[in-house]
Amino acid sequence: MSLSRRDFLASTAVGSLALPDLIRADDKPVELPARTKHTRFAANVEMWWPKLPFLQRLEAAAKLGFRAVEFWPFQGKDINAIADKCEELKLEVVQFTAWGFSPGLNDATQHNRFVETMGKACEVAKKLKVGMLCVVGGNDIKGKTQPEMHEQIVAGLKLAAPVVEKAGMTIILEPMNIKVDHKGHCLYGADPSIRIIEAVGSKSVKLLWDIYHMYVQEGDPIENLKKGYQYSAYFQIADHPGRTEPFTGEMDYPAILKALHGLGYRGYVGVECRTKKPEAEAAQALHRADNW
Repeated sequence: MSLSRRDFLASTAVGSLALPDLIRADDKPVELPARTKHTRFAANVEMWWPKLPFLQRLEAAAKLGFRAVEFWPFQGKDINAIADKCEELKLEVVQFTAWGFSPGLNDATQHNRFVETMGKACEVAKKLKVGMLCVVGGNDIKGKTQPEMHEQIVAGLKLAAPVVEKAGMTIILEPMNIKVDHKGHCLYGADPSIRIIEAVGSKSVKLLWDIYHMYVQEGDPIENLKKGYQYSAYFQIADHPGRTEPFTGEMDYPAILKALHGLGYRGYVGVECRTKKPEAEAAQALHRADNW
C-alpha cells in the first residue's frame, strides 16, 4: 500500500519523536538506582523526603540503594538514634553542617564561639564516624567589604584548624551562589574561595565544591571544577534551574560526573537537591547521569 505525502510526513514525525526513547533503551528502571557505576552518591536527607520523620528518611535512602547520607545542622538532632539507625542500615554519614549563616564566620566576635562549636561538632562526628564538617562564610555584614569579611573567615578557620586536625577531621568550607539561592551571602565564586583556602594553609581545611552553586554563579562547570579540584575535599550536585535532580534542567551531568571521575575523585558526591519527581524516579535519574 502506498503512502500519501501527508501520511509519510506524519509517520516520520512520530519516528523522530520516539528517537530519544530508542537511544535510551538501556536506561530501564533498576531496583537499587543509587548503586551506580562510577559515582558514589550521598543523599541529602534534609531535601529528600522532607515530609518524613528524620529516621525514616534514612530508611528511605537505604531502600533506594544509597550507601551514604548527609544532613544540615547537628544541633537539635538525636545523634545516638541516628548513629544506631545508620549502623542498622549500613549507611555512612559523610558530612553535616557544623556552622551556618548567621552569626557568620566572617564576624570576628564569633570566632571563640566558632572554635568551641567545632570542638562539639568533632565529638558528634566521632559518634557518627564522620570525617568532614561543613561550614559557611556568613551573610554580609553592614559596613564591611568583601575582602574584610573574607579575612575574618581566614582568621576563624586558622583558629579552628588545629581542633579538627587533632580529631582527624576536615573542615569543608562551602561557597554559595548569590544569584538565586543565597542573596546577601559573603562568599561566592571560585577565585575568592580558593584564595581563602590558600591563606589558611591547613591540610584540614578544604572546600565543599557545590557544582550547582558554582554553575549558577559563574557557569562553565567543568573548567571551574578543574580549577578548584585540588582545593576541594567534597562535591555536591543539583540541576539548574530549580535545584532539582539531573535531567530536569540544563546541566550536562553525565559529562560533569565523567570529568570529576577523570580528575581522580572517588569519594561521595552529595545530592543536595529538592526532587522535582518522586524520590524513586529522581534516584533513577542519578543512575542515568552516572551511566556514561
